[in-house]
Amino acid sequence: MRAGAGVSDTPGREDELRVRTCDTDETLAPASVVFDRYRHHYGESGGEALALGWLSEMVRSNLLTVYSASVTSQVGTLPVGLATAHAVPASLVLGRSWQLRDLYVLPEARRRGVAAALVGAVRDAAVASGATRLSLLTEPGNRAALDLYEGLGFRPVEGLTSLSLDLAPRATT
Repeated sequence: MRAGAGVSDTPGREDELRVRTCDTDETLAPASVVFDRYRHHYGESGGEALALGWLSEMVRSNLLTVYSASVTSQVGTLPVGLATAHAVPASLVLGRSWQLRDLYVLPEARRRGVAAALVGAVRDAAVASGATRLSLLTEPGNRAALDLYEGLGFRPVEGLTSLSLDLAPRATT
């Protein structure tokens, strides 16, 4: 759990961020609302119930860890950000690495340290698990994300190309 990043609209007043792991129905339900907004941001549909079902399945099967960030002074409100991550075997070093899969901050909470706090929580968990690396993918034109990640110490991986093979047709909405 990380806390302490400032989030405030009022000069001189800082609200603390609380980042926590979501692994119960009680914590996954509000996180799924933010996750559904993230998916909608990228043009996906489905709704909060489907988002909650998918997140719950991924967490319960140990395929994904979900983190949410909330403003401590706004008790009872939705989280303002969400991240997902998972461990990946690192066969060459006979260890493990971690991948940050999703990172989303509600538009009204951006540029206030929420994303950095979420990435920091994922990094801390990866280090605690003995991971040798934390990796992520982002769009090359997403300058705000690239600036954030580079500011946190991430560097481009030279000499690699990302490829994908679609195994199932996507449903049209």
